This record gives sequence, C-alpha cells and structure tokens, in this order.
Amino acid sequence: MSLRDVYTERQIEVLKKYKQGFRLMINYGAKRSGKTVIDNDLFLMELREVRKRADKKNIREPLYILAGVSSKTIEQNVLNPIRNKYGINFKFDKHGNFTLFGVKVVLAYTGSIGGLGAIRGMTSFGSYINEASMANMEVFKEIMDRCSEKGSKIICDTNPDNPEHWLKKNYLDNENPKFKIVSTHFTLEDNTFLDKDYIEQQKAGTPSGMFYDRDILGLWVNSEGAVYQDFDKNKMVVDTIPDELTYIAGVDWGYSHFGSIVVFGKDNQNNYYLVEEHTKQYKEIDYWTEIAQKIRRKYKMDMPFYCDTARVEHINHFVNAGINARYGYKSVINGIEIISKLMKQGNFYVKDGVTDRFLKEIYSYAWNDKSRDQDAVIKENDDVMDAMRYCLATPIHLDQQRKYYPSPDRNKISQGLRKLGL
Repeated sequence: MSLRDVYTERQIEVLKKYKQGFRLMINYGAKRSGKTVIDNDLFLMELREVRKRADKKNIREPLYILAGVSSKTIEQNVLNPIRNKYGINFKFDKHGNFTLFGVKVVLAYTGSIGGLGAIRGMTSFGSYINEASMANMEVFKEIMDRCSEKGSKIICDTNPDNPEHWLKKNYLDNENPKFKIVSTHFTLEDNTFLDKDYIEQQKAGTPSGMFYDRDILGLWVNSEGAVYQDFDKNKMVVDTIPDELTYIAGVDWGYSHFGSIVVFGKDNQNNYYLVEEHTKQYKEIDYWTEIAQKIRRKYKMDMPFYCDTARVEHINHFVNAGINARYGYKSVINGIEIISKLMKQGNFYVKDGVTDRFLKEIYSYAWNDKSRDQDAVIKENDDVMDAMRYCLATPIHLDQQRKYYPSPDRNKISQGLRKLGL
C-alpha cells in the first residue's frame, strides 16, 4: 500500500506543502477535482497537531474554527464525508460545536456578516474554511485574525470565481513572502480516481466559455458575451414533442416589467421541452392565477409552479387558489449553469410556435461586464429567462442535493492515513 493508492499526485503535492509550513493554504480549481477530499483529511491532521501544541502550553481545551457558508454545507461537504470514511461520530453541544481529538471545534458560518458572532473574541489554533470564495469577506478576515496562536494555519478550498474576487486579489495573489501563503491549482483531470468516461462526459457536457474554464480547467476567468452560448435555434426549436411528458412550470412576477409563466415537459430521457410561454405587462395577480389554473387543467392539477420569491404574497395567493406553488431556486449563476448544461448536452428543446418573447430574450441575455459583480447579468429582457431558470434549475438542483457521493474504501484510506501518523 503506497500513498498513491490513496491520493492523486495533486493531493500529494498539497500534503508536501502542508509539511513545509504556512500561514494560509488555498486549494482551488475545478469541481470534483479532489480539493475538499484532501482538505478534509488535513483538517483531521490539524486537530492532532493542535492537540500536541496545546499540550506543550498546558491548554486544556484548545479551540479550532471549522467554517463554511452554512450548517448545511459544512455537514454536506465536510462532516458527512468524514463520517462515511472513518466512522467518526460528531457529538454536538448546545451551541452546535463538537470536540474531536481533544480539540473543541467551533462552527462558523461565512455566508453572511452574522457569522462574526460565533467567533468574535475567541483565540483559535487554526481554521478550515470550506468554499472560501463564497464567504463574506469580513467574516473571512475575522477568522484570519482569530487564528493568533503560534503555529496557527488556515486551510481553504474553493472553486474559482472572477479574477477581481477579493479572495484572489487580496490573498491568492499576495506575493509578500512574510505572509506565508501556499496554493495549489486543481483541474478536473487531476482527479485520477474519477472514471475516464465521467471526465470526458463532463468536458463534453459543460457549457462553453466561463463555465468550462472554471468547472473543468479550474481558472479564475471573467464572464463575457452571451449567457447561453450553446443555444442553437436550428437544432433546438422542434415541430413535434413526445406524447408522454411530466410537466413543470416557472413563474417570474412582474407588472411594469413583464411577468412570465413558462411550462416545460420532461421525458424519460431527461430532455426538457418548452411547451408554453405566457409573458405580459401590466397584469395583476388575478390574471396570473387564471393562467396558472388553465395550465393545471390542461396538464396536471398538482403540477409544481416554481416561483420567484421576491413576491411571497403572490405565492401565497397561488397556494390559496389551490395551485402547487413552490419557492424557486434563487442562485442566478448556478441556475444558469444548470440550464446551460442542458443545452450543451442536447437535452433542451423549444416547441415551435409556442413562445412570445423567449427567442428575443435568449439572444439578448448577456453578462454585464460593467457591473462591479463580474458575474452579473444585464437586467433587461430577462423575464422569460428568469421564469425558465426557476422552472428548470429548481427541481434539478433539488435532485442534485439528494444524491450522495459513493463511500470510499475505509480500510484503504485508513491504511494510507496511518502512514501520515493519523
């Protein structure tokens, strides 16, 4: 059993850098490239080291910060994988923290400025920050400041964002040798434990432009040009659709700007067909309720309507009218990526003659390169695009959240880790 039976070459590179010492480590790059896997193991190694340093200082209960966007992401990305690999059971106290290897691990949530409350005033022996580019900058800085014990290390993993992101400009690009930062760039192909067919399918199915550069190559790149670069009218606008479809709807509320309800049908091959679009200006909620009722009667009475959460009172109005109205998934970038993948993979179609504004919007829907947010889209001609995003991205995102990564061979991993002193 060698280390290469347990880790990829890129992960071994990270282990070597860990042994060399640093203040901040940022492992960044493509999705599914192995960043979080190695960082989870470094987290366990760090707790062992923290206990040793605390013993030398006669500190009974050393503190360590485990940070992530939310409790859900920490559980999903860190705790559950560790539990599956090593059978470790985490016993949480009334504050949601736990003790492992004699170190008290304090959970901090970086998704908003409220995350400061859990760590303000504490002195930490180190920190592990999951999904660092999604962290609130002030919370990230506070975590750095709190890791003030001698020898404290901050370990981060992240997918790349735009090159103007504060994590890249303020930390990753910091070349001051006194700062002691190390980093490792991961591409999808660096994960040699992944099936080769899976890698090729991901490369073939990932949308062109920004998403490919970030998700496959692990690069910090700007968004630019048309959002849906892989939409092809000649291939995707069709005359006929299958008879047996499962129907879903998406709703973007509007009044002075256009409101829109779209209906998609899904076949058993995971192809999605836009079969209806209703887009109007200056219409009250009663108008949209009647449109939704007609759609229900035409397709299925309990079909879901995924709605923009900006108008909760309208959602409640739908619910009171017997419509199966649900909150739509609000992440713009993730939602766009989900739909872009459908287009790239050939799973997206539009029935000819059923749209009002879809074709106009999809060709004018573009990234806003003048925005301070480098991943913003131009907020014009986007009403059908938003309704489509709620309709398709919400159920697909929820399905993705229900799936678990397969558990690795615990004995194989444990043998490898024993070589590292764990």
